[in-house]
Amino acid sequence: MEQTKQATILAVDDDEFNLKLLNKMLAVEGYAVRTAASGEEALASVAEQLPDLILLDVMMPGIDGFEVARRLKADARTRSIPIIMVTALEDRESRLKGLENGAEEFLTKPVGRAELQMRVKGLLKLNAS
Repeated sequence: MEQTKQATILAVDDDEFNLKLLNKMLAVEGYAVRTAASGEEALASVAEQLPDLILLDVMMPGIDGFEVARRLKADARTRSIPIIMVTALEDRESRLKGLENGAEEFLTKPVGRAELQMRVKGLLKLNAS
């Protein structure tokens, strides 16, 4: 079945280079990509227009990715948006904390294009059904 609408992905990272890289890897697949450089910006962007999926950096100044995920999953309006945590953290505790706060998936930086595309496609398909 062909996708009838272009999926919108919100990429959140305080590093401009990482945002550009994620944008490039996703735009080539036909996704509409929005970006946010902080947790606060991410929450404001989601409140303005719901994305289909969120790629969320963990370590950011201000509101970190764990807290952003927790707030989104606590809100009935945004609870069903899949979240992929994108992080340099590889320890088990960080992954568990991410899952506890509502992340569906994890990607470890540096993110590989093929893995990113497979995880995004899989979560969007799951969420559509």
